[in-house]
Amino acid sequence: MLSDDARSLLHAAVPTAVAGVIAVVVSAVAAGGKGALGAAIATVVVMLFMGIGFIVLQRTAKSLPHLFQAMGLMLYTTQILLLFVFVAVFKNTTLFNPKAFAITLVATTLVWIAAQTRAHMKAKILYVEPDSVKGDKPENSGPKS
Repeated sequence: MLSDDARSLLHAAVPTAVAGVIAVVVSAVAAGGKGALGAAIATVVVMLFMGIGFIVLQRTAKSLPHLFQAMGLMLYTTQILLLFVFVAVFKNTTLFNPKAFAITLVATTLVWIAAQTRAHMKAKILYVEPDSVKGDKPENSGPKS
């Protein structure tokens, strides 16, 4: 993973982790230990799903750049659908508080997406890669007088 990719991943993961910690504390106060456990599990699930998706998307961008946009749309759609599946599967669990789990899942997903969007907007991405090996100036191909 390139340093720019790692930096972008870090800029999305840190705010999500902070939001997860806040959700764990709020859930612990509101729903006790089971609420805190549900919020912690939701935070880990979101960070794993989104982190793996980020890595897959970056590898796709490097190997198949022409599929980057379509892959990104498909990946985010799949991630959101899988998160809904997690909510549906665990809605009647007694292991943790499902309401705290669901709310934290949605909140941390939104934080991840917002942080990743912000990191991408602040990144200095070159649209044209300069040829650093050759320092030649392009020739003037216009009419000669």
